[in-house]
Amino acid sequence: MLSQGVKRIDHIAVVVGSLEAALAFYRDTLGIEPSRIIDFPREGVKIAFLPLGGQSGSTIELLEPTDLSSGVGRFLQRRGEGMHHICLEVRDIDGALAELQAAGAELLDATPRPTAEGRGIFLHPRGTHGVLLELIQRDDGEQAH
Repeated sequence: MLSQGVKRIDHIAVVVGSLEAALAFYRDTLGIEPSRIIDFPREGVKIAFLPLGGQSGSTIELLEPTDLSSGVGRFLQRRGEGMHHICLEVRDIDGALAELQAAGAELLDATPRPTAEGRGIFLHPRGTHGVLLELIQRDDGEQAH
């Protein structure tokens, strides 16, 4: 069992071909206003953060690839739009990584990577029953969107 503890579902990421088209549904139809929209060139995406449930709630992240050779870009080309991953917030990403490595979990990251909210690691879907899973430790002072 992960001693670092999973705090909550941080976000669910959905790959979209166009943020504007996706926001026409999520914002204009469902009424979920984005808290911010950013370019994240490190991962080759533009992200719209759609907060739900107040300060400690979760977020839907809409990911539009800006680089079709990125992982998200390749995902969109192969599978089309849809759910990309589920992200769980942990207290200590380094401790979680060490524990998962010791347990033999199939990880996609050997060290935590910078994310839009802090630092995170990904676990391969083969070891998580078909779901790409991200664990994240938010930056100090960074609250849920």
